[in-house]
Amino acid sequence: MFKSRLLFIFFLLLFLSVIGKLFYLQVVNPKISLEDLYLRDKKIYPSRGKILDRVGEPLAINKPTYLLYFEPKKINDTDKVIHTLDQILNIGEATLEAKLDKSKDWVVVKRDIDKKTKEKIGELDLSGIGFEENFKRDYPEASLAAHLLGFVGKDYWGGDVGYFGIEGFYNKDLTGLPGVFKSERDLFGRPILMGTQERIEPENGRNLYLTIDKSIQSIAKKRLLQGLKSYQAEEGCVLIANPANMEILALVCLPDFDLDQYYLFSEDYFKNPAISNLYEPGSIFKPLVMASAIEEKAVKPNDLYDEKGPVDIGEYSIKTWNNQYEGKINMTRIIEKSSNVGMVYVGQKLGEKKLYSYLNKFGLGELTGIDLQGEMTSYLKPINQWYPIDFATVTFGQGIAVTPIQMIRAFASLINGGKLFHPYVMNKVGLDNNMKQTEPRLERNVISGFTSEVIKKMLLAAVDNGEVKWAKPAGYQIGGKTGTAQIPISGHYDPSKTIASFVGFAPVDDPKFICLVILREPKTSPWGSETAAPLFFEIAKDLIVYYGITPEQ
Repeated sequence: MFKSRLLFIFFLLLFLSVIGKLFYLQVVNPKISLEDLYLRDKKIYPSRGKILDRVGEPLAINKPTYLLYFEPKKINDTDKVIHTLDQILNIGEATLEAKLDKSKDWVVVKRDIDKKTKEKIGELDLSGIGFEENFKRDYPEASLAAHLLGFVGKDYWGGDVGYFGIEGFYNKDLTGLPGVFKSERDLFGRPILMGTQERIEPENGRNLYLTIDKSIQSIAKKRLLQGLKSYQAEEGCVLIANPANMEILALVCLPDFDLDQYYLFSEDYFKNPAISNLYEPGSIFKPLVMASAIEEKAVKPNDLYDEKGPVDIGEYSIKTWNNQYEGKINMTRIIEKSSNVGMVYVGQKLGEKKLYSYLNKFGLGELTGIDLQGEMTSYLKPINQWYPIDFATVTFGQGIAVTPIQMIRAFASLINGGKLFHPYVMNKVGLDNNMKQTEPRLERNVISGFTSEVIKKMLLAAVDNGEVKWAKPAGYQIGGKTGTAQIPISGHYDPSKTIASFVGFAPVDDPKFICLVILREPKTSPWGSETAAPLFFEIAKDLIVYYGITPEQ
């Protein structure tokens, strides 16, 4: 009698559970289909696209790694598995024992195991353990292009996502589309081998070929490391581009970070100073103002200016950098000797409205649109908020803030015929059988070809007849301009802290490269002519050899 009642109660409970399940499916949540109940989806992750330099040298690729897991219910000799694995993994027997939860079907033991370790564990032939293949981002050139590339971290759900640089800007292209594997399962979640099995393959991420030349990038980083040490500078950047279209050939800023161990660095290291840091450019800004005045026919290269002493603007007195004056000098000499008072004269001849309009034309109040994550731009306040002293100091690059990428783009327009291009670092994108080429994008014409030729001759003269004689390679025509800007601190300039810079190009008649060098707070000398300029000429010598540029006859 008791057994009959027990059997009755069992079947009653079973019947009620079936009724309850049907009530839930048909009344409480009628939207659930049988497919949702019995089909299980598993995401198949795509392979992340590679990043290569302009000739196909790898900068970021994928290295296979393995996830080790337990199937606790299939493990018979627990002590043997724990002891044997710990001898290889060295993560502690207590940790391994805690993972052997017999109530679970599958438990992660360790991620990112290399192939050698995986093969060593596989040779043990232990039951109840297995591996899943994954891929980890690998940077064959280490931190050669850290700020340029960015890195791959994890999102909220544990998936790979690019941060900063190329990895961040082109994350969608590099990531691809995940696939899915659908399998029919029974009520206990076990796969039904004769049931529905559907697999949608993932679409791998697209490969990116950059405009960057690994050899030029190596030159830039090597020389910048030497420069920081030689001139005892806090920070530095080197940007090298093709002035004819503003494709970036090299971009290095130091200090940088280790791409493989990015998590050991604070976020301050990830910001790319070349596109995110604002600074006052100093005298390398002067050719922009001079070109504007020549374009507007406000001055001519041989026009004379009487450099007889300081210039007073309201309560302010503007002097030359060495407080020495030469009397009557022409416009070319103003650039050669980097005369601040001479540039104030040029700005006055140009006029405030024209001067302000050319600042906009050179793109100094806008983003360049470079395809790197994290670009910042300066704020160009409205013209009605400018004071006479603002118009005076901007002529020699003080009182205006720019990013290095803005500066090199504007300067490139001076030597390429007057064309302001959109800078870019992605040369082509796609899979190997279907690549999309990036075409240079002209933003606008800033000055005429005639003015461009005049400025190039002035910049050649600035190198040949400047205040400092550099170790310029003999027989080569190189143009350029030094810059030394004091750093504003708490509302005033600190004369002991400067940003030294030099921007140069070669050869003058048909420039193959333009290079901007910036050193922050060099301690051996505050002057760009004695720090950034010598560093530029070391880089220029290497580039002349690399490009096979022949000396002038």
